[in-house]
Amino acid sequence: MGILHRFFRLINRPCLISTEMTLPTASKYSDWTKEQLIEKVVTLEDHKEVSNSRKHEGSSSEMPKAKRKREFDFSKYNTRFIALKFSYLGWNYNGLAIQKDMTPLPTVEGVIVDALMKCRLVASANVQDFRFSRCGRTDKGVSAMNQVISLEVRSNLNDEEQKDITNDSRELQYVQILNHLLPEDIKISAVCLRPPEGFDARYSCEHRHYKYLFNGKDLVLGRMQKAAAFYKGEHDFRNFCKLDGSKQITNYTRNILSSEIQHISGDIYCFDLVGSAFLWHQVRCMMAILFLVGQGLEEPFVVTDLLDVSKTPQKPLYEMASDLPLILYDCKFPEMEWIKPTSGDYKAVKYSKIVESLDLQYQFKATTANMFAEFLRLQPDPNADFPNKTRINIGDGVGKVFSKYEKIINRQVMDSADAVNEKYRNRKNAK
Repeated sequence: MGILHRFFRLINRPCLISTEMTLPTASKYSDWTKEQLIEKVVTLEDHKEVSNSRKHEGSSSEMPKAKRKREFDFSKYNTRFIALKFSYLGWNYNGLAIQKDMTPLPTVEGVIVDALMKCRLVASANVQDFRFSRCGRTDKGVSAMNQVISLEVRSNLNDEEQKDITNDSRELQYVQILNHLLPEDIKISAVCLRPPEGFDARYSCEHRHYKYLFNGKDLVLGRMQKAAAFYKGEHDFRNFCKLDGSKQITNYTRNILSSEIQHISGDIYCFDLVGSAFLWHQVRCMMAILFLVGQGLEEPFVVTDLLDVSKTPQKPLYEMASDLPLILYDCKFPEMEWIKPTSGDYKAVKYSKIVESLDLQYQFKATTANMFAEFLRLQPDPNADFPNKTRINIGDGVGKVFSKYEKIINRQVMDSADAVNEKYRNRKNAK
């Protein structure tokens, strides 16, 4: 109970003093007014609060301090060079490659590097510090089933022990450790503890294999197959990519090993493409032209016209195919020893749960897709509102509507590759 509160109780209590009682000797407060007494009590109350506060501060300083978090000393550990194979669903990410600047969505590599740092496999977020290399860079929204990175990580073994396969069970369980920290849409599937001499995830890759999924309904697949075959071989693909002046690319020749339309199931097909390497947005540009051919808007030979840079020296303007249905399906490397989690390994239980979770997600998505199909079946023709217009298929299920379709060969063109490079150099020099 506060001093002020007790004081008010006392001054308001009825006086029951007996005449026989001896009054105390008058003090220095006996002649004070009620207002003066109240002011004095308030002062005493404030003084008490300050005193208690100082006492509390004194006691807190005597409390044991929280233990300072000890820094992880990487110098006490050895490192080893490994390769990791992983998969990811790309629609939640701003592409694969880690970026210097802030991106609207996280990048796949950014999430992986965060996990590597969290479990102390690397000491820095700077990928150059641990010999990092990626097999193939995928765009925002694009997924991958067998992407590969190579990097240097912390190890439990010394250099000699790492060479002996019998010591592998003593090594850090890289796949399990990372999968425990990564989200369900990014998963490590295998590790190679002893990559070939001079291995680099980018330069050691022999070829990349892409699949672009699409609904074949209302498309003439035979025409698309004929056009896709023209891509095979070594060609200049400057009219099938996005030009990037910052890279100062002068060689646009790429070798396509296989190019065909394959049936998956029902109305679902895929553009199956294998090549040694690809330019920025190359697969999506190639697919965009195939859609135009499949709709009957272009002839299959439009592909050969665009591949002939003497005939078409600058890229005509056209819509690129959607990123969502594109998958980096596989990456081919020299013979390597990939170690995968097995059902017999108790530490692989988490991985099996991840697979189960993805299967449940697939079943849910398949169910909702069937529901959408039923709703669409009852809806009017989506082109009913555009009787005199053309809807271009770009693989996203929506497309682009044009009042009048213009043949690719007659369209406006973009700046040439040389002009794009020169503009970038001029801007850079101006800074």
